[in-house]
Amino acid sequence: MQDRQHPPLPPIRKVAVIGAGVMGAAIAAHLANAGIPVRLLDIVLPDKEDRNFLAKAGIEKALKARPAAFMLGSRAALITPGNLEDNLKDIGDCDWVIEAVLEKLEVKQELWAKVEAAAKKTAIISSNSSGIPMQMQIEGRSEDFQSRFIGAHFFNPPRYLHLLELIPTEKTRPEVTAALSEFGRSVLGKGIVVANDVPGFVANRIGVYGIVRAMKHMQDAGLTPAQVDAITGPVAGRAKSATFRTADLSGLDIISHVAADLQKYSGDDEDFTLPQFFHDMVGKGILGDKSGSGFFKKGKDENGKTVITALDVATGEYTGEGKAKSKLAEALKGKPLAERLEGLYTAEGPEGDFMRASLNDSFWYAAKMAGYVSGNLADIDNAMKWGFGWEVGPFETMELLGVQRVIGNIEAAGLSLPPLLQRMKDSGAESFYGEGEIVTPAGDKTPYEAPYLILTDLKKDATKVIKKKAGASIVDIGDGVLLVEWHAKMNALGEDQLRMVQEAHKQVQALGYAGLVVANQGENFSAGANLPAILSMAQDDDWDEMDATIREFQNTTTSLRFSPHPCVVAPHNLALGGGCEFTLHGDHVTASAELYMGLVEVGVGLIPGGGGTKEMLLRFTDRLQPGQPLLPAVQRAFELIGTAKVSTSALEAKELGLLRDSDTVVMNPNLRIEEAKRHVLALAPGYVQPQMRQDIPVMGEDAVAAVKSAVYGMRQAGYITDYDVVVSEQLARVLSGGVGRTRGQKVSEQHLLDLEREAFLTLAGKKGTQQRIGHMLKTGKPLRN
Repeated sequence: MQDRQHPPLPPIRKVAVIGAGVMGAAIAAHLANAGIPVRLLDIVLPDKEDRNFLAKAGIEKALKARPAAFMLGSRAALITPGNLEDNLKDIGDCDWVIEAVLEKLEVKQELWAKVEAAAKKTAIISSNSSGIPMQMQIEGRSEDFQSRFIGAHFFNPPRYLHLLELIPTEKTRPEVTAALSEFGRSVLGKGIVVANDVPGFVANRIGVYGIVRAMKHMQDAGLTPAQVDAITGPVAGRAKSATFRTADLSGLDIISHVAADLQKYSGDDEDFTLPQFFHDMVGKGILGDKSGSGFFKKGKDENGKTVITALDVATGEYTGEGKAKSKLAEALKGKPLAERLEGLYTAEGPEGDFMRASLNDSFWYAAKMAGYVSGNLADIDNAMKWGFGWEVGPFETMELLGVQRVIGNIEAAGLSLPPLLQRMKDSGAESFYGEGEIVTPAGDKTPYEAPYLILTDLKKDATKVIKKKAGASIVDIGDGVLLVEWHAKMNALGEDQLRMVQEAHKQVQALGYAGLVVANQGENFSAGANLPAILSMAQDDDWDEMDATIREFQNTTTSLRFSPHPCVVAPHNLALGGGCEFTLHGDHVTASAELYMGLVEVGVGLIPGGGGTKEMLLRFTDRLQPGQPLLPAVQRAFELIGTAKVSTSALEAKELGLLRDSDTVVMNPNLRIEEAKRHVLALAPGYVQPQMRQDIPVMGEDAVAAVKSAVYGMRQAGYITDYDVVVSEQLARVLSGGVGRTRGQKVSEQHLLDLEREAFLTLAGKKGTQQRIGHMLKTGKPLRN
């Protein structure tokens, strides 16, 4: 119920960001990614003629940032630069004001006094501070201002890191927390963790402790930063940046500052003391990526090739390769996470010693912080997953390794058990999470529901799994909707994946379901077709089998368009090759904003054979105005496919034509499946089965001639290779409508699919294509033959 003492909070439609440094500009960019207009303000530099210099510079840096801060460069137009002297009054039309200025209490307090006078009385006010308590910042402000104030701590880079910590004070109104939670979740696509107003909040409190302790355990075990990163990255279910690369990305000065503050506020048993070599690095200005060098340094060798070297902390010199090889990590690679963690936790030698000590420290500290940084263990797990890129949080990791075994190891390490672990020991419990409940910091149990649909949790109910194979499953996701989930390595598309889509269509009709969703929650939607199978058939001259395989693939992708029920595809991350072709044929697409989608078959000497070539020609032709020539549509399709263009976001996928204007971009990847289900249910009433088109106009031989002319020029200029020419000619024949066709003649979708299949088979039989496929499988990189 709305507090009658305060006016209702308006929807957040415009935001002011104060502070145009790296973080402020990146926050503004992400707001713009979500379609939100932003005012970006900073101070006036007396030596610059342009009073908005800093804000404009912040936008330019965000445009040049790598990884890219903007999902689409044109979104920068949503940001209006300004300065705090001339434009502070303009924040009066903003519904949310967030600061990202210097981490100095007096600077923030002075700013809030000015903001209170300029902002409207219904605006939410937030600080992005990573360490200064929120309550201290608003001392002296009015009760109304304090009631609308809440910490909003983004993790850098805001576009890519999922976590948004919200830190209400004792004065923050509940509806402010609720409104910003929903806005952050649904509009900005963030994972929301509500943290207590304590130093370091949740993720940095636990994460920085882990980094500090890792340095000590590295020295004790006699390892190097590169060796530590080899066993604390993906093999441990952590981010690719692992431990010391993460420190470089965060900034060593920031870690030093946060660690010093946390040491000041923490008890005697919380050791945030950084080793001397770390202080020496910061003293010399070695601060990580921002200074050009940290634990790792990027440079050029004598041939101009980029090389990365690693710091020897004992000598202060950069020596050796930036990546270290680990036999332990290699032996565990590719195994399920639980097996990898078990192998790391029980390993012999320095690597095992380091992992046990580091993990035990992280378990002990997370349990100690439970109830202090947050009253919810799931929030602590989620903070580490969403802020630091862990696959599982500390409490989930303890469950995988065995809670009671971990407790025994913590005690053996000489650490006194926090109250939570003592209660777990006394009860003999092996799990923090139960069916619909979770353990509280006090050791009791309370109801718990995941913040979004999680397929692995859903499938614990065996009645929800309709069919299952090694590489794919059919799952009932409720409300009369079935889902096809792929769960193979890279979700490469083979027999299991195709057969399950076909079976799902039968189940929808036989059991009276409303429709079908194609989605998964793996690392990628799909990296494409099963290349080893294609190469094997080609080398064995098994052309009848390959022809049948391609027909089946085409029939399965197009079944998403031509079934008697609605089919919605929800891709995320990589949707390449065949994964892109499945996406193209859905009745609707609910795409994760982070979508790297493209028809990349030319890289292995093929063309899209699952309807991708047909679909792009059809789409671009349909966009032409009556009377317009066909050539621009053919050229656009040829350029997209022939250059293997991959979108860098779902927004760019729309611009490229890979997604339709009517398709939905979902900022929060965890909400894709629920949004896809909603679209199935919206389409189902009165759904009429579409029929294949018979009226696609083509250019015939004129298209082949135009494409050949362009290809010749590209080859002469050295942009493409001889074999690129061979592949391009096959692509041109499909886009032309086939041999013997004339300009303006109309063909069917099936005719174009047949041409695709013929071109695919022709190319698969050539030595150049087989060399490209083999090279890709061996190195993961395209061959330029």
